[in-house]
Amino acid sequence: MRNWTWVLALTLIVASAVFAAAIVAPTLFAKPPQQGQIGTAQVPWAYGYNTPAKAGDGPPAAGGGGGNPPDNVTQKHVDGSTLAFTQAQIGNGFGPADWFPNDHPQMPDIVAHGKRADMVTACSLCHYPNGKGRAENAGVAGLPYDYIVHTLNDFKNDARKSGDPRKANTNRMIGFTKVMTDDEIKAAAQYFSSMKWTPWIKVVETSTVPKTRIAGGLYVALEGNDKEPIGQRIIEVPVNGEATETLRDPHSPFTAYVPPGSLKKGKVLVTTGGGGKTIACGACHGADLQGLGPLPGLAGRSPSYLARQLYDIQNGFRHGSWTDLMKPVVAKLTPDDIIAIVAYVSSLPAASEGAR
Repeated sequence: MRNWTWVLALTLIVASAVFAAAIVAPTLFAKPPQQGQIGTAQVPWAYGYNTPAKAGDGPPAAGGGGGNPPDNVTQKHVDGSTLAFTQAQIGNGFGPADWFPNDHPQMPDIVAHGKRADMVTACSLCHYPNGKGRAENAGVAGLPYDYIVHTLNDFKNDARKSGDPRKANTNRMIGFTKVMTDDEIKAAAQYFSSMKWTPWIKVVETSTVPKTRIAGGLYVALEGNDKEPIGQRIIEVPVNGEATETLRDPHSPFTAYVPPGSLKKGKVLVTTGGGGKTIACGACHGADLQGLGPLPGLAGRSPSYLARQLYDIQNGFRHGSWTDLMKPVVAKLTPDDIIAIVAYVSSLPAASEGAR
């Protein structure tokens, strides 16, 4: 019953805020721009691409296994860990390396090992044992238990897809959840919600960014000092490309480069609603954006991830009882508004206390 109690309460909160905004700006209820058709995403950088997808595009083909197998001999190390793993162990989808086992509680089996029989990859491979995740997936540590359960069930019930058809890991999540039991979903949710979210993304306003390559949706800075204009996008890169991309070091942080002026514009939209263009985020996510009840905290989280969610909700790729509450909130946001909002939100400090 507690989920529906919260749904009712949040519906009343959002309805009141939307009504107030409508008095100021009736166009909040106007039909949003038709920019969300498959293959025409206006924020391709958020999905790990430099250009919008074309009609007919889909996820890249899975590797055919023709290359060399991962090195299972050479011992690798990361700063701060006394452990050593081979590259094969680091990338083992059914028992990936855990560099810092003292950072987190004991992992349930679905998080540590997945389900080999059903080809469900261990949650800890992509989201890390500490739940920090990376820019191409999601940081899940400290999200409310109810929210994680609800989200996984949205994947399972085909209520959550990606606005960019090339984003393969969204399709993988859909497939994983369809063969996960309710107990496994609850175990993963209990585990990740038990840990607090701590900051590890630095937001920097700049007109130029390092030149990058894209590795499975993750932007990685090229060696050297070559720069290029940022344009209207956010480029979120690991501070240490090898530590993040190759070694999967859950202590390796990120820098998010955002266009000049993003933080000032974003603060207005986030804190006031921008004169009726949207609704102040604190109305539902808490005054400090650390979350409220089953609704997730936003402060200090990946701007790439947040941008994907705003776009997917706006353009009908995410559904469900809780997601529907967001539709009038994001209806009139432009791609530039999305950049400003997520840049500002990501720049905010995360909570110092543990998860709710």
